[in-house]
Amino acid sequence: MKEKLMKRIVDQYIDSYNRFNIDGMIKNLHQDMTFKNIAADEVTLKLEGKNAFKNQIEQAFNLFEKREMKILEQKIGEDMVENKVDFKGVLAVNIPDGPNKNELIKIQYTTIFRFKNGKVISIEDIS
Repeated sequence: MKEKLMKRIVDQYIDSYNRFNIDGMIKNLHQDMTFKNIAADEVTLKLEGKNAFKNQIEQAFNLFEKREMKILEQKIGEDMVENKVDFKGVLAVNIPDGPNKNELIKIQYTTIFRFKNGKVISIEDIS
C-alpha cells in the first residue's frame, strides 16, 4: 500500500478522534479489524470487528470534555504506520478509584496501524 495513502488515513483517523467524530474514525477500518490496548506488556483490552470497536468508542465518547492526540514521531513501513503519540485530555466525569472530573490527563504511547486491502486491519495502543 502506498505510504501517502496510509499516512492520509491515519491523519484523518486522528483528526476525527480529536473532533469526537466517530464516523470519521471508523470510515477506513476493515470490517474484521482488531484493536488491542497493551500496557506493561499485557493486553488490557482486545476487540474484534469494526462494530465492537465502534461500540467501545461510543461508550468512551463522553469520558473527555476535551482531548487531543498529537503525533510526535511517525514511521511508515510496509502496510503499517507507527506513531509516537502525545495525548492530553480533560476528564468530563469522575473515574472510580481514579482521577476526577476536570483533571488533565497526559500520556505518551505508541499506536500502530496495520493495513490490509486499503483499510486499517488492526490498531495497537502500547504504553
